Amino acid sequence: MSILESRADRGAVNQRSAGRNRRHLIASIVCATCIVSLAEDAWAQCAARDVLQNEMKAHKPRPSYALQQLKSARDVPTWKTIRIGTFANSVALRNVLDAMRCGVGGTAAEILARPTFTVASKTAEVKLVVVRVAELGFKTDTVTLAAIYARAMQIGFRLADAEVGPQLRIQYLDQPMGEFLTIAMKPIKTWGGEPTILNVANGGAGLILIGQDGRDEAESAATSRFVFARSNEPAPNNELEKAAALPPPWTERHSGLQGNW
Repeated sequence: MSILESRADRGAVNQRSAGRNRRHLIASIVCATCIVSLAEDAWAQCAARDVLQNEMKAHKPRPSYALQQLKSARDVPTWKTIRIGTFANSVALRNVLDAMRCGVGGTAAEILARPTFTVASKTAEVKLVVVRVAELGFKTDTVTLAAIYARAMQIGFRLADAEVGPQLRIQYLDQPMGEFLTIAMKPIKTWGGEPTILNVANGGAGLILIGQDGRDEAESAATSRFVFARSNEPAPNNELEKAAALPPPWTERHSGLQGNW
């Protein structure tokens, strides 16, 4: 066999090998694309389309809220139990929000990136309650955040950890359209220094986590719903008696609020 024939044979082998490699590469790319697509479909649970599908499947009635002044946290049933401490850090938590296509507002994103936003070091369950501002005994149209917190803690609720906001967003995929739940939490300052708290919402365009004014003097409507954590230890009876004996914490401007609650 001549040298030229030998080189020709080697060239043909190399071309066949290169062709196989190209085909394998193309197949790998196609498979990878399919896997990514399937993964996105599996995680895309916060997008508007998925929210609508969940709502159509669930057909869950909205919970009813009676307009009455609460005397004790014991009067309010647990609304939802969630788990915290399931992520190593806030970055991992934010990555899951992104993977699930849960919307995160600009201010909320700042909060999650702040050093003061921390996640629990170990997994724990947190029992949550939902309370309307008016149920705390207020009869004005709006109430300051400081007054809401003070009254709620008087009757035995406690503020939720900051992690509750994004964890609730991840674990509350069947949130009804039009519902906005303010997380009763210690405010965290944005990079610009504005105290901010979180709100878990479904405004109709998908599930989202947003930030809202967390200043003491910030006002919320009497119809607003706040999410508090249930204390692991019940308030002492003497404290409950004191709270029940206190006059309603408002300066009444109207004779009362009317409407469906």
